[in-house]
Amino acid sequence: MCGIAGIMSLSDRPVQREEIRSMCDAMIHRGPNDEGLHLAPGIGLGMRRLSIIDLETGRQPVENEDGTVSVVFNGEIYNFKSLRRALEKQGHVFKTETDTEVIVHLYEQHGDECVDKLRGMFAFALWDQRRRKLLIGRDRLGKKPLYYTIAGGRLVFGSELKVVLQVPDVERRFNWTSLAHYLSTLCTPLDESILDGIHKLPPAHILTATPWRGLEVKQYWDVRFDPDYNKPEEYFVERLRHLLEESVRLRMISDVPLGAFLSGGIDSSSVVATMARISSKPVKTFSIGFEDKAFNELDYARAVARRFGTDHHELVVEPNVLELIDDLPWYLDEPFGDPSAIPTYMVSKLAAGSVTVVLSGDGGDELFAGYDRYLVESRERRYRIPRPARKAAAMVGRLMPEGMKGRNFLRHLAYDGADRYFDANVLFKQNQMASLVEPEVLSRTQGFDLASKRRAMMSKESGHWLSSLQYLDTKHYLPNDILTKVDRMSMAHSIEARVPLLDHHLVEFAATIPPELKLRGTTTKYIFKKAMEGILPNEILYRPKKGFAIPLSRWFRGQLNGFVRDLLLSPTSRQRGIFNARYIGKLLDMNERGRDLDFQLWTLITFELWCRRFMDTRNRVAARAS
Repeated sequence: MCGIAGIMSLSDRPVQREEIRSMCDAMIHRGPNDEGLHLAPGIGLGMRRLSIIDLETGRQPVENEDGTVSVVFNGEIYNFKSLRRALEKQGHVFKTETDTEVIVHLYEQHGDECVDKLRGMFAFALWDQRRRKLLIGRDRLGKKPLYYTIAGGRLVFGSELKVVLQVPDVERRFNWTSLAHYLSTLCTPLDESILDGIHKLPPAHILTATPWRGLEVKQYWDVRFDPDYNKPEEYFVERLRHLLEESVRLRMISDVPLGAFLSGGIDSSSVVATMARISSKPVKTFSIGFEDKAFNELDYARAVARRFGTDHHELVVEPNVLELIDDLPWYLDEPFGDPSAIPTYMVSKLAAGSVTVVLSGDGGDELFAGYDRYLVESRERRYRIPRPARKAAAMVGRLMPEGMKGRNFLRHLAYDGADRYFDANVLFKQNQMASLVEPEVLSRTQGFDLASKRRAMMSKESGHWLSSLQYLDTKHYLPNDILTKVDRMSMAHSIEARVPLLDHHLVEFAATIPPELKLRGTTTKYIFKKAMEGILPNEILYRPKKGFAIPLSRWFRGQLNGFVRDLLLSPTSRQRGIFNARYIGKLLDMNERGRDLDFQLWTLITFELWCRRFMDTRNRVAARAS
């Protein structure tokens, strides 16, 4: 696990060693163990290494036999041993035991299609000196990040936005469409950042660059939901168990201490149960809880830990998290509105005291239909409300004061099909945006239409309605929110998080499971729960889902009240000219009166803190002396 960075000249402008080292300095937390650089005419590659595999000889950059192909790599290739054996039979000579080296030899053998062979999580940059060509690849689901931009006639790229910002040529201008996307969905878009001109390479894409052809971005993989109705339920149960064990076993390969996040939910508990069956010694598990009983799931995590005899560690998070909140923007790298980043940061900090690698249960909700919003959509699809009645309800809803009980429900009744699902899962809706942002900002975001983008994405999966929603969440919510949070918060503490449920073989298999076996009546994850029966206790399998929620609204009404008001209504915030201070004051008042607006307020808080960290100051890390 590492962080990567680089600059490629698309003209005759050279790349300086100090530039690459400055970029690497900005992400030491991603790789505290080592640094590697490669400079040649027209190219500079850099990396920071967190040593996981081949501690002695696995330094990067890694080259082929004659030094004409070089690679820097962030991630893990879980099938590297089988790939290596095949490549050695084809005549390739290896110098190290690291998984990174298979990439250069795969490229020699298969060219750009080398990514098709990789099973794992990755972002890599490979330089072909003979062809003067750069190849950048990102894993299928988006577990590892990659940002890039063109500045001063050069391609600048790195694992984090702040890495790219270390290059003085890179300008800092808001991307107003990305801001609108952020306020609607808690995250910036899949292929854009909060700053204009700085892009993300989307999951399952490669980028190639040469001085004469410029940049080309191409998709190399997609998941297709194709239910197999010819197989019995027992087949899916047995196959799911087999693939889960295989995926967990691959992710337990490590030359450093390893453990698991354990929430007490079905996903993380299934991973821990599988690890315990494979491991010859007790699995180290890590859990976070809260004093507020409504949000505390430690009892479930303890039950799982006892059941499988784990070496269990836990921490109760207190509401006094001001120091943590101030640090988060640096590690989150972009504005990020999901408050579950806080417990993820804390459980990562807890784990970092004992291990360097953790396995997590993320991905199960997308694969097996675990979200409550799927249940809501299933129920609402059965409504047969005439269009005139829906329009009348919407009109009444619009006339009701904001914050009045029932207003959003009446508005929601007006929608049909995909628009109804989107309306239920948008943070600041269109009518609220007009009140939230200043008129000039609103005019700059007028072209933003989240619903049409989501409809276009769903149209790629034209089968069952549930499959369409799962496809949408797998392609957007999963990489934009869930995997971004896990990567940034684990890397903040220099630990590697591996996600067994998102092995692409398991993802492709899950897409063949009929939707009726995922959501059966009011039972979410039906087939996954059947597969885990007899392995996990029923009180874990069939308990109500809570999610990784925290009592943030209550904290904002209590100990953090002054902090939130002082921050969001400060002269610094007002002078940006982005948000309407009167409307923000209204949101704060509603939250104080008992309306839980934690997501709305947290989205505004993290944006303001991010602006102070990245827009109000330059925040360039001084390059060290060579």
